[in-house]
Amino acid sequence: MNDSRRLGDCLDGQRFWEDVQSLASIGALHPKGIRRLALDAQDNQARLWLAEQGRALGCEAYYDDLGNVFIRRAGKDSSRAPFLIGSHLDSQPQAGIHDGALGVVAGLAVLRTLHDQGIDHLHPLEVVAWTNEEGARFVPGASGSSWFAGQRDYHEIASSLDDSSIRFSDALADCLDLLKEHGLTYRPKPFTPHAFLELHIEQGPVLETLGKPVGVVSGIQGVNWYEIEVKGQANHAGTTPLQARRDAFDSAHDLVSALKAAVFDQDDDLRFTIGKFSVWPDSVNTIAQRATFTIDLRHPSQTVLDALDARFHDLTKCQWGGCDVTLKVTSRVAPVAFPDSLLDVLHECARHYCPDTPELVSGAFHDAIHLAHVCPTAMLFTPCRQGLSHHPDEHIEREDAEVAARVLTDAATSLLG
Repeated sequence: MNDSRRLGDCLDGQRFWEDVQSLASIGALHPKGIRRLALDAQDNQARLWLAEQGRALGCEAYYDDLGNVFIRRAGKDSSRAPFLIGSHLDSQPQAGIHDGALGVVAGLAVLRTLHDQGIDHLHPLEVVAWTNEEGARFVPGASGSSWFAGQRDYHEIASSLDDSSIRFSDALADCLDLLKEHGLTYRPKPFTPHAFLELHIEQGPVLETLGKPVGVVSGIQGVNWYEIEVKGQANHAGTTPLQARRDAFDSAHDLVSALKAAVFDQDDDLRFTIGKFSVWPDSVNTIAQRATFTIDLRHPSQTVLDALDARFHDLTKCQWGGCDVTLKVTSRVAPVAFPDSLLDVLHECARHYCPDTPELVSGAFHDAIHLAHVCPTAMLFTPCRQGLSHHPDEHIEREDAEVAARVLTDAATSLLG
């Protein structure tokens, strides 16, 4: 791309940042942060906000069977596959304002720049907000993008329950009714995109440490999610001797130690996290009858993930402390490597704004991990302070985000034709 054709230099940084703040007001927490759980009122309102912004630019707004929302700018050749840019609008329960949302607003900024500069392009351009990427309300996450990419069955997604026993399908029906009521077009079937780009905050410390405003993401490590249940026997805490107990908590504690020992000798790329742990009947003077916990296991190598998966299954086949154990795999997402052809485009575009742009692997999963199965896909990262995310103190610098959005704009211009 010649410097004279760099559309990213024309991006309105002030308006881009105003859109970031405007979206952050939907589901805002006091004194900072947001709460937009998938398919709740705030998440649905954010979808309508995106549709409204797109319509103001002359774009069509539509949705599909999973509530994924698209705003479409027509291309000169409507028969060509659309080029997609996007991320997600849902959040963790106590979240920062940039995770996911920044990528959607950056896509909107690309649309706005093309509109303001009167630029035509061959392929249609669509900005998408995928449904339930976080998995904070309905497990597993990335529901919209995984279904769109044919990686997950609709009925499996629709049957999942949140912590209040609300079914995904019921929450989705309310969302679809709202989108229809506000005049969005219904297009049920997925399609094969020309390509997909996603801009996201890094959610790690690398870019900030390097002092770089943007990084090119070469791929995403794989993720396995597990739920483990340990069943014992409730009894009186004061009268039951230690040797007579079937204590689900004690047994779960020992099992966790064994699981951690199984991953101890792996390399520094391995990530092992127990994010939820609960006991029942949850009484101060009652031995736990049941303990449940989750495991989030990540690594860039499928071979490593498979070996640890086998070891986890072996460890949970037997009793622990007289307690029965069951292991359920709730999600498997294989690692992906993004194509060199797209990485070369991103590096070329980034070089104009950030010489020696670093390349890194994503430790978090994103919607791009599923889109990579159906079309050329790649990502950009921008730094967040101290690598902090999934927290109201999540923070990015406006100048960094603008650089990343300009790189995204130039890459889109190059790929749209």
